[in-house]
Amino acid sequence: MSDTIDDVLETFAFIDDWEDRYKYIIDLGRNLPPFDEAAMTEENRVHGCTSRVWLVHDLEDGRVQFRGESDAHIVRGLVALMLMLFSDKTPAEILSINARDTLDQLGLEKHLSPMRTNGLFSMVEKIKTIAAAYQGVIA
Repeated sequence: MSDTIDDVLETFAFIDDWEDRYKYIIDLGRNLPPFDEAAMTEENRVHGCTSRVWLVHDLEDGRVQFRGESDAHIVRGLVALMLMLFSDKTPAEILSINARDTLDQLGLEKHLSPMRTNGLFSMVEKIKTIAAAYQGVIA
C-alpha cells in the first residue's frame, strides 16, 4: 500500500462529491495486502464494528506493523485508512496520534453512519491498546 494519510487528505481536497470519496475509500481497501484467513480469529477481531474486522500486529525494529481485513468493502477501506495512520510507527508515536483530528479533516464522521463511526473508533481503541502493550515491552 503506497498511499499515505497525507495523500488521502490531498485527494479528498480535490474530490467534492461524497459518492466519489466513498469509491476512493473502497479502492484503498482493495489495495490492502492479502490477509491470512488463519488470522481471522476472535482474538484478532475488533469488537464494536457492525462488520467483521480483524487486526494483526508485529513489532519490527521498534515499530508496530499492522495488517487488517474486513468483510465489508467500505469498512475495508476504513481499515486501510487506519493502517496508513498508525502502522510503521513506534508505540509512543501511535499513542500520541489524535485520530479524531485526522478523521475530522477527512469529514468522515459527518458522512458515516453512527455504527460505522463507532466501529472506526473501536479500531482506534484496539490499535492504541496494542501500542500501549508494546510500549511496556520496549520500556
